[in-house]
Amino acid sequence: MGKIIFYEDRNFGGRHYECMSDCADLHSMFDRCRSIRVESGMFMIYDRPGFMGNQYFMKRGDYSDYIGMTGLNDCVRSCRMIPMHSGSFRLRLYEHFDMGGEMMELTDDCPNLMERFRLSNFNSCNVMDGHWLLYEQPNYRGRHYYLTPGQYKSFSDWRGNNSRVGSIRRLMDL
Repeated sequence: MGKIIFYEDRNFGGRHYECMSDCADLHSMFDRCRSIRVESGMFMIYDRPGFMGNQYFMKRGDYSDYIGMTGLNDCVRSCRMIPMHSGSFRLRLYEHFDMGGEMMELTDDCPNLMERFRLSNFNSCNVMDGHWLLYEQPNYRGRHYYLTPGQYKSFSDWRGNNSRVGSIRRLMDL
């Protein structure tokens, strides 16, 4: 399905660890991570164990200087494989907490929510189908959050620091 390789040094040098599924604690596998190769699939990597902390989306490709590319530190402590989704995509964003207020529904990518809906602050959402990435800034930039099917009654449920959402992308085999 998916395969990601973590290297301790830049340019795929030093000790390495291969992972083909979710791993809640990578600390015992390597001390630091300076480069990453995603051979297949898509992954979210986290700087804290248990899929916590800052997260970064990784698709198939070579990342010879992980720190320079992401601006994050060299602590990769957990990773989650994103399952392939072959069906439809459907997500509802709500203006208020607990699915209240104005609601907007998406079935495709949206590079700029402010232009499309005239709102950029969303306090809750319901992912009905598919896997999605929410970005704090338009055009898929800035901090991002991985959402799986389910209800998120507050932006803190998706580990957001605030209610600002600038863009949204479906997670398909990119």
